[in-house]
Amino acid sequence: MDLDKDSYFMSLAIEEAKKAFEEDEVPVGAVVVCDDRVIGKAHNQMKMLRDPTAHAEMIAISQATAALKDQFLRDCCLYVTLEPCIMCAGAIGLSRIERLVFALEEPEFGGICSKDEVLSRLGRKAQVEVLKGLMRQASASLLRDFFKKRRILKDMERWLSG
Repeated sequence: MDLDKDSYFMSLAIEEAKKAFEEDEVPVGAVVVCDDRVIGKAHNQMKMLRDPTAHAEMIAISQATAALKDQFLRDCCLYVTLEPCIMCAGAIGLSRIERLVFALEEPEFGGICSKDEVLSRLGRKAQVEVLKGLMRQASASLLRDFFKKRRILKDMERWLSG
């Protein structure tokens, strides 16, 4: 494990999360890396695509499997700004990603260690090394700002309509 490399790739995931923020999507970004090369990167696009499965992780995994022309992402690492949900955790395990690095735990929907432990239930083929907490503050700040902005807008709408 090389913390400098991890920080670099997580900073790319943070940049993706910022794109989501700008598009009024929940600010989550993901990057898939293989042999120190980015082969997939995305941010949440559920609103834009009108697709509840358009999570950053799912899109980045799809890009990575296309880049490798393989359904499996052995020897790959996924960097994501928020603990993957149950759906994404399943995709991570099924794609056989070797390593997962995420910034911030997700107490309501986290599928890795917070709410559920999907990977542990998928068996030996889904053994994934997990590192959590890298660049936690940067991810937390983006999410905090996003939800604060959302509350302010809702309050303004109520005020203007009332």
